[in-house]
Amino acid sequence: MKFQILLTAFAAAVSTTSMANEFVNKPSSLEMPIGTLAETGFTADGLKRIDAFFAAEMQKKRVPGGVVGIVRDGKLVYLKAHGSRNPETQAPMQVDSIFALASMTKIMVSVGTLTLTQQAKLPLFSKVSEYYPAVGSMKVAVRKADGSTDYENVKSPMTVQDLMRHTSGLTYGGRPDTSGAASSLYPSGGQAMKMNGTADFMDKITKLPLVYQPGTIFEYSLSHEVLGAVIEKVSGKSLDAYLREAIWSPLRMNDTGFYVSESNKPRQAYAFKLNPLDNKPQSIPPLEPGVTFECGGGCAIGTVPDYLKFGQMLLNGGEFNGQRILSPAIVKLMTSDHLNKKINNLFANLQNPHREGYGFGLGVAVRTEPGLAAIPGNVGEYSWNGSFGTGYFADPQAKLVVVFGTAVPGAGNIRGYHRQDIQNLVYGAMTR
Repeated sequence: MKFQILLTAFAAAVSTTSMANEFVNKPSSLEMPIGTLAETGFTADGLKRIDAFFAAEMQKKRVPGGVVGIVRDGKLVYLKAHGSRNPETQAPMQVDSIFALASMTKIMVSVGTLTLTQQAKLPLFSKVSEYYPAVGSMKVAVRKADGSTDYENVKSPMTVQDLMRHTSGLTYGGRPDTSGAASSLYPSGGQAMKMNGTADFMDKITKLPLVYQPGTIFEYSLSHEVLGAVIEKVSGKSLDAYLREAIWSPLRMNDTGFYVSESNKPRQAYAFKLNPLDNKPQSIPPLEPGVTFECGGGCAIGTVPDYLKFGQMLLNGGEFNGQRILSPAIVKLMTSDHLNKKINNLFANLQNPHREGYGFGLGVAVRTEPGLAAIPGNVGEYSWNGSFGTGYFADPQAKLVVVFGTAVPGAGNIRGYHRQDIQNLVYGAMTR
């Protein structure tokens, strides 16, 4: 009889615990406690608005589905999958579905760089030409008044810091915000993904002129592709191998890397075959057909739970579950604004008024002023996102980490609005 009473009590406790937060579908690999809404400062009605948002987006055929993860005070608040991971087969989205991270790769490459920096193997002031001498021969293209182009010598050598904060003088080809005289010569991010390895990429890039003098202008660029090549040179390992050793394995980010195994391919999150805005064919190169170049700017794949671990590590000052990746001082350096008054900050132009009041750190956007951006958040918030429909932001004041994944590669402003809407919804659901 006593045993039966104990068994009943245990079952009730398990049931109560499992129902403590109806918004969490936790994978066994996440290694985070689940927080109740009361202790983490969220409302059920607020979080239900995230559910409603995805339901509406899917009804409009703007997105096949998505995954959103929210951690506050180190506790999991929300982790849910919505819709389909494969619009052709209608296979349901899972919380551990695999997304092409696109430019969210850049943050991990920045952390990989800083692991070498804190070992004094790769100082931020290092000249990139020390590792790839051909960089030192690159000229700067200057547009003359008559429309012709002249070429001048570099006044200040490109540094590792320049690569990390996008002041290298490099650019991305095909971007509407690109304004340098030689910008049309550059490959786009998608074209870079298809190059035949690091040597092929560096050979092609170093034959181009820079579009600005290094250290003078923020211009979003192929800088992290070059940074990944530098990591390979310093570490003596492939970028995949080094990031796995330095970050992914210690944090047990088992589904993150540059390649999708055959056994994991059914978990890939696929986009609509046709862009819902213009009905043109679209694909996601890191997933279809896969990468030929471990590009540090946008070629990694991963899951929302994996990236939550990574994001929480940074919020914790470089440590997660007993594994220290960076020192607190290095994390503070990374997440501080590195665009001084001598640098022309084109960042607001890149992201429109939603990014007003932001600077840029070492691989992340950093909110520097209150009240200017059209999205909520606190000074010190840092973030970045990916062009295939992924996003990440962390707010140290609010002790908040948010990661989301969708598969929206070519849908114009849809992915931009998702970033803004999800951030609005998260803060709107908070009670403190």
